[in-house]
Amino acid sequence: MKKIFLVFFIFATVFIIDQFIKYGFVYFDWGYEGKVLSLQLAYNYGVAFSMFSFLKEYLKFIQLIMLFVGVIYLYFNKSVFYKYFVAIGLLYAGGLSNILDRFTYGAVVDYIYWHYGFEFAIFNFADMIINLAVAIIIYQQLFKKKDKKTSV
Repeated sequence: MKKIFLVFFIFATVFIIDQFIKYGFVYFDWGYEGKVLSLQLAYNYGVAFSMFSFLKEYLKFIQLIMLFVGVIYLYFNKSVFYKYFVAIGLLYAGGLSNILDRFTYGAVVDYIYWHYGFEFAIFNFADMIINLAVAIIIYQQLFKKKDKKTSV
C-alpha cells in the first residue's frame, strides 16, 4: 500500500512541476537564449520529432487509449506494477501531462532547445521524465538478468 501512495506522490509532483513550467512559457513568455541551450516556446503537434503530426486531433485520444490499456495491463499484472512502480509513476506523469497539453493548447508545449554542436529537437520536462522512466526500466531489466546469471 505504501508503494501506491509513493506512486501517486511521484505522479502528482512531476505532473504539477511540468504543468507549472509549461504555463509559464505559454502565459508569461518565459524564455532564454544561450550559446548551448535556449528556452523558447514551441508547439509539437506530433510525438517525438513531430512524427504523426498529421493525426493532430486524434493523437490525444490514441494516447489516452494507450495509457488506459497500460492501466488495465498493470491491474492484471500487479507484480509488474510493484517491480517498476517508480518508473510507472514517472511515465504516467510525463505522458498524462503531455496529453493534457493536447487538450488544453492543441499541441504539446515544448521549450528546451539544444543547439550546441548539433541541432536537436525541442523537448520539455515531461519528455525528460519519460526518458528517465524508460532508463529505469531498462536498468532494472539488466540488473535482474545479471542476478539470474550469478545465482545459476
